[in-house]
Amino acid sequence: MELFNILNEMEELIDSSPRVPMTKRVLVDEDRLLDFLDRIRTSLPEELRQAKWVIQEREKVITDSKREALRIMEDAEKQLEKRADESEVTRKAQELAHEIEARAEQVAIQIKQGAREYADEILSGLEGDLSKIVEEIRQGRMELKGMKQNKQAV
Repeated sequence: MELFNILNEMEELIDSSPRVPMTKRVLVDEDRLLDFLDRIRTSLPEELRQAKWVIQEREKVITDSKREALRIMEDAEKQLEKRADESEVTRKAQELAHEIEARAEQVAIQIKQGAREYADEILSGLEGDLSKIVEEIRQGRMELKGMKQNKQAV
């Protein structure tokens, strides 16, 4: 993922930057750091598009499962009509239709739940990644501001 590559490059920049003696501070090239931030901003929309794609796929799965449930119900109705002449057969067909309908609804519910859980997993991971990035950016900016203040004080 491009985003992780950029973060690795930022980490390398920090690791390779000169240190301020007797402090935990590092002198970082501001232009390079700002370049990294711009690259992060441009790579974020792809992550968001992927999350949107996951949601669309979930909706597609739900639609397909509903369509399959309707097909199963129509099949059950056709079977019921074929056996309508005999009362015992009719009763059994009705039972079968209800079982098939219940199974189809259960399958649709399971597929929908699975799709939601999958989408939530993806979005949760994305949220965690974005939180880490935002925190790293915030820390980087705080360090930059701290360096600026130290330069002004000197």
